[in-house]
Amino acid sequence: MEYEKIPAEQFRFVQENENLHDKALQTKSKGFFADAMIRFGKNKSSVIATWILAFLLLYAIVAPILSPYDIHTQDSIYINFPPFIRSVADKGLGFLDGAKTMDSQNDAAMLAWKAIGVETGLDPVLGITGTHETQVKYRGQMITRTTYDIEVNAYYAKDMIYKTFSYAEFEKIQQWQNETGIQVIYPWVDPKDISDISDNPNIWYQVDSKGVAVLDEDGNFIPVYSTNTAKAGAEYNSLRIPGDDGSYIYSYGKSGSVQCRILYYNYYQYLYGREPAYLMGTNALGQDIFCGIGVGARFSILFAILVSAINLTIGAIYGAIEGYYGGWVDMTLERISDILSGVPFVVVTTLFQLHLAQRVGVVGSFLFAFVLTGWIGMAALTRRQFYRFKGQEFILAARTLGASDGRLMFKHIFPNGIGSIITSCALVIPGVISSETSMTYLGIVNLQDFAGTTIGTLLSQGNSAVTTAPHAALYPSIYLGLLMICFNLFGNGLRDAFNPTTRGIDD
Repeated sequence: MEYEKIPAEQFRFVQENENLHDKALQTKSKGFFADAMIRFGKNKSSVIATWILAFLLLYAIVAPILSPYDIHTQDSIYINFPPFIRSVADKGLGFLDGAKTMDSQNDAAMLAWKAIGVETGLDPVLGITGTHETQVKYRGQMITRTTYDIEVNAYYAKDMIYKTFSYAEFEKIQQWQNETGIQVIYPWVDPKDISDISDNPNIWYQVDSKGVAVLDEDGNFIPVYSTNTAKAGAEYNSLRIPGDDGSYIYSYGKSGSVQCRILYYNYYQYLYGREPAYLMGTNALGQDIFCGIGVGARFSILFAILVSAINLTIGAIYGAIEGYYGGWVDMTLERISDILSGVPFVVVTTLFQLHLAQRVGVVGSFLFAFVLTGWIGMAALTRRQFYRFKGQEFILAARTLGASDGRLMFKHIFPNGIGSIITSCALVIPGVISSETSMTYLGIVNLQDFAGTTIGTLLSQGNSAVTTAPHAALYPSIYLGLLMICFNLFGNGLRDAFNPTTRGIDD
């Protein structure tokens, strides 16, 4: 074996003639919570869920403020109507246009849709989505009949309605028309002038015995507006439609009032001072769903946090006593918990609503139903934490120094298990929201008088019209689904982050 010779001048003492001392650490130590937040930040799904959860919470706060309506604004005409914003609809982008699908519309129906646009200037037909031709036998001959699948603007399609006003209100509407230039009241049509086939206020033109529009030689509708001044309800001195030479009457006399044909879209502007604008459409009560989700989510989240806080307090005290004293105390308290945990939540809620709600209110009885058994899981978790830490050396040292039982329980043991307990609270919140939604969806609990509405109530209302107005159930379902998923991912992230066995471990 050969050795390489290295010159002596290449060797020197690094610390020659130096006094060595301990040096202060250049980095700060990490606390338990700081270390937990670092681990939480590495969980990408939990971080994303936290941002989405923050957005959902912000929505619950801001949406009722931004909405032009409050939860008590209910329109009896625009029920289960689709999303509509006219400024967006006029751009033809294909959304927020109040679109509703109408299948198998024949030529007579297409004329009826056209007539709405001719009279009011608001053409309801957005487009033809399909054309179908079928061969049918008619009077011994095979003929071709064509039907159309169309999309109509539900707000324009509603068109005319009959409305009864007092003389004072009738005069007030005329004044508003003069000030704004918007026609609300349209000429009266006597059903007898349309062959007595219908009292449909949308028919203002001549029709045959089958209700099909009769056109003139130029293909135009033939108006049948009433000119019988003997039936006029009140003097009309306001806007008149094009072509009116002053002979049309605009109201029909009734006892002490007048009946009118009004264009509801414009009447809506008279009532509310704005055009209809529903970002998420309306529900079965004519409420703005955009506002309703915010109001319902606001109540659900606050209620869930309150329930979690109460259950945390009760469960922490109960579990601390069980875990600290053990023995017959633990045995007795555990049997009480076992009995209460066997009581069905639905039964408790129903009985409380039937009997207790009369004394403490619907919300109070609902809260008691959650608190009756909701603390049991928190108590079990706290009990495990106390069994885990009460035999540790620092607890023995504190007891030796004379610390009381209360100080040992809540000054030394409880803080060491607070991470797991708080994490459990975060996971309890979505469970409470889910249970509250289920109870209001099933109609067991009615919170509308107190909260205005809830997510469960919105889902229940949307379920009744899911085939004709799917948006009424879709948007509350999306919000609830995101809320549940994000709360659970957030809670799971906290659970992993606060797990002491992973402290200091880098993934």
